[in-house]
Amino acid sequence: MKSVLCHQAKLQVVDQPKLTPAKGQVLLEVVRCGICGSDLHMQHHCDHMHDLAARVGFNGLAKSTDPFVLGHEFCGKVLDYGPKTRHKFKADTLVCAMPLLNVDQHGYLSTGLSPNASGGYAEQVLAQSSLMFEVPNGLDADSAAMTEPMAVALHAVRRSRVKTSEPAIVIGCGPVGLGVILMLKAAGVKTVVASDFSPNRRKFAEQCGADIVVDPKETSPFANWKEFGLLGNVSDAINMGMGLFDKLQATRLPWWHGWRMIDKLGALPKRPVIFECVGVPSVLQQIIEGAPLFSRIVGVGVCMQSDRIEPALAINKELEIQFVLGYTPLEFRDALHMIAEGKVNCSPLITGVVGLEGVTSAFEALRDPEQHAKILIDPKLSGADIQLMSH
Repeated sequence: MKSVLCHQAKLQVVDQPKLTPAKGQVLLEVVRCGICGSDLHMQHHCDHMHDLAARVGFNGLAKSTDPFVLGHEFCGKVLDYGPKTRHKFKADTLVCAMPLLNVDQHGYLSTGLSPNASGGYAEQVLAQSSLMFEVPNGLDADSAAMTEPMAVALHAVRRSRVKTSEPAIVIGCGPVGLGVILMLKAAGVKTVVASDFSPNRRKFAEQCGADIVVDPKETSPFANWKEFGLLGNVSDAINMGMGLFDKLQATRLPWWHGWRMIDKLGALPKRPVIFECVGVPSVLQQIIEGAPLFSRIVGVGVCMQSDRIEPALAINKELEIQFVLGYTPLEFRDALHMIAEGKVNCSPLITGVVGLEGVTSAFEALRDPEQHAKILIDPKLSGADIQLMSH
């Protein structure tokens, strides 16, 4: 079985023994596997990720000294089942699976991030039967392989509790930000503002449905706060609140009942939801400085370095800051069906396909935002060239 092995930051195509599914596991023939930004980070910084995961009680991520196979965004065809495992689907059925594998003596491990749970940069991969979903509606393998990153975006949008009437601002239009834009529009959010320095990524943001696309070198993504009915400074907030208070008192009715009703309806004050999808130091502080009052900031991009923010500024603006990670089995299933039913069109994100021999060149290409958004691996392709996708 051919696989792309990562060891000491080097990627190499090697022949490995075929995989054997254990109880509860299923052997899949990999049809497509996406290259994720976390894969690029794991190549050179897996020791950091290993230590970080261990600090939150999740063990088993690879270290630089561990030879391991990357790849957690995969879809494949059913080849075989482990012993005493129910045959959920017929052979050759196209499926997607959450990248978690229950391994004896280890518990659940991250497929593609652990030396004991080999990933999808290979001809075969093991999946957990209970976490495997049939690809519906004849959905093509390219789109099906986008289920995992779309589930991440869906989880972020659902956790944000954004309302359709609230403006959503997406900072960073890499694959994570683009997925968030798609899921925001699928959720019916009326106004989505997208911001990125890259002209190529701004183009993708438009294709994904962003209503307003800005170059932060030219325009702040928060410039339209008055147009959206938001509050930009504390004086405006005080004046609005006291003006409302005066009007309620002028009715000669118990003003506190009116205030409670307005507060319960969530009509005051209006706020935007800001999705931080860059994941590099200083971006969070920049958002805190520029965000309108009462904004909710959702950290989706994974910043792997220490960062500094000014809490007093966030306090004076009464900002909410939350962070999100991963997804639930229901969100994974829902993301797959949203793609298959045409509610989410993630095809604009797929810019190239490459064989196993071309993974190294794909990693290099993905470090340039002007070249690609998402490159998929097709293990059956030969050669190292990246096949460009036309949409």
